[in-house]
Amino acid sequence: MTRYTIDPVTRLEGHGKIEIFTNDDGEVENVYFQVPELRGFEKFCEGRAVEEVPQIVTKICGVCPGCHHMAAGKAVDAVFGVEPTKTAKMIRELFYMAHFVHSHIAHFYALGAPDFVVGPTAPKAERNVLGVIAKVGVEIGTEVLKQRRIAQEIQALIGGHQTHVVMNVPGGVRKGIKEEERLDIVEKAKGFVEFAKFSMKIFNDVVLANKDYVDIIVNGPYNLNIHSMGLVDANNKVNFYDGRVRVVDTFGKELLTYMPNEYLDNIAERVEPWSYLKFPYLKKVGWKGFVEGQDSGVYHATPLSRLNASDGMATPVAQEEYERMYATLGGKPVNATLAMHWARLIELIYAAEHCLELALDKEITGTDLRNKMYQTPKEGVGIVEAQRGTLTHHYQTDERGLVTKANLIVGTTNNHAPISMSIKKAAQGVIKKGVKVDDGILNMVEMAFRAYDPCFSCATHSLPGKMPMIVNIRKPDSEIIQTLRRD
Repeated sequence: MTRYTIDPVTRLEGHGKIEIFTNDDGEVENVYFQVPELRGFEKFCEGRAVEEVPQIVTKICGVCPGCHHMAAGKAVDAVFGVEPTKTAKMIRELFYMAHFVHSHIAHFYALGAPDFVVGPTAPKAERNVLGVIAKVGVEIGTEVLKQRRIAQEIQALIGGHQTHVVMNVPGGVRKGIKEEERLDIVEKAKGFVEFAKFSMKIFNDVVLANKDYVDIIVNGPYNLNIHSMGLVDANNKVNFYDGRVRVVDTFGKELLTYMPNEYLDNIAERVEPWSYLKFPYLKKVGWKGFVEGQDSGVYHATPLSRLNASDGMATPVAQEEYERMYATLGGKPVNATLAMHWARLIELIYAAEHCLELALDKEITGTDLRNKMYQTPKEGVGIVEAQRGTLTHHYQTDERGLVTKANLIVGTTNNHAPISMSIKKAAQGVIKKGVKVDDGILNMVEMAFRAYDPCFSCATHSLPGKMPMIVNIRKPDSEIIQTLRRD
């Protein structure tokens, strides 16, 4: 038996490694995706005033703090039994669209693009954002940084800070938007729309025009036939901020739908001894193991699954691209893992268009920012779509509003089983007898998880009662000189 280790896994938020085991014939027998870090925010929140939690959870992760702030804010609304005002909802959603714009731009250009713009087997030194800029031009690289900066400026204006967000309070937001600020956001959002369409053009010209890469997407070892989850509005259109969770099966038929306070009736979590990340599954189906197909309890919650679970996009250009993707790939649902990059760009267009729609509505400058009709605090659940999947925050409190229990099912947590299955299929597809397992081959395994845009800082919540750890001390040339263990 031969063992191949990818450690650390690259171009992700957090830490993880992949262990690949092949038999004597050179065939892959098993693959383990291990997440060795532990974040304890569910425990940190206990004993804190529940209205403080939306500010606390932004510290979980520097990449998607707005997602946790928004889900927590909605959960706290539910704890106090209060609905935000219409203006407050609009302001929250405007902030959230800017948050999606900045995150999706970052993943496409810095994390995903090196694989398909530079090339999956290109030299490691070139397979990064600098390699992408070398391919597409410095001007485009400059524009990427500019648009992300502008999105962060909008978040800071509305949220108080682009990372440590403080905008949400029970029943609304802390401050409103002035008319001159609205007009400024309108112009910035117009720029988002044009840049999102330009990014799709790059994808068309560089990726879809490359027959070899399209063949990898469609016929390569990057396909997973499981159920799809996403948040939808009353018309079953994709919605990032509000709605109900919808799950469609492997044939694209609705399997179940639920409101936030019903998530425990529909989702369960399990643990495995080789990871600190939990493995959610559909209660209706049950846990059948790491298997594909209609009878599997495994689902994925990604940009692609959101599109699979919906009946379309709520903005015009995004809808055109939605229709084009499914027409190109043979209809719904699409199970091609690498098509997540395409779906992410469609979502980028939607976020940009919806950001502009909200900013154009003068009602967003209203002064009715907070509903204070509170009930005695008790329990609440908030669900939004994070960039990486459906995000659930659930808080229970005592009568004083102090948190007694917190549970988070994070976007990447939903995808832990699919990621594990995807990298195994990729490894089995590219590692064969007689094939030299070099850096390019191992990167093609990494491509399977990278499509999920995983965030393990957010997602790691299993608390097994002990924390086994292995520390390898290496020389500058990576030779291990000592191993320390805590079993």
